[in-house]
Amino acid sequence: MNHDISTQELSALISEGTPLTLLEALPPEHYAREHLPGAKNLPLQGLEARVRELDLEPNALLVTYCTGATCANSHIAGRKLEELGYRNVRVYTGGKQAWREAGFAFERGVTARVA
Repeated sequence: MNHDISTQELSALISEGTPLTLLEALPPEHYAREHLPGAKNLPLQGLEARVRELDLEPNALLVTYCTGATCANSHIAGRKLEELGYRNVRVYTGGKQAWREAGFAFERGVTARVA
């Protein structure tokens, strides 16, 4: 799996209203502190149960991310999603760091139930 997506690509998809699901592959406390707008929490611990809970479509565009380029969680989550049969998984390697550097806003708190 090597389906990286850049900040520019992700921003363009969001601006265009392309249906996608952002998945933050960090523990719930990191997600609650700040996450990309509209993102859902998908921590590695309990990932399979959380995926069932989220009821994601197998062909949906899923974008995993974590803190930044030095964090492997987004790649691990992406691989696991593909192993579970999801066919359109992208990894936003830049994560929160690149999003912040681009000047984009974050959401705070728990906007979706965190398993």
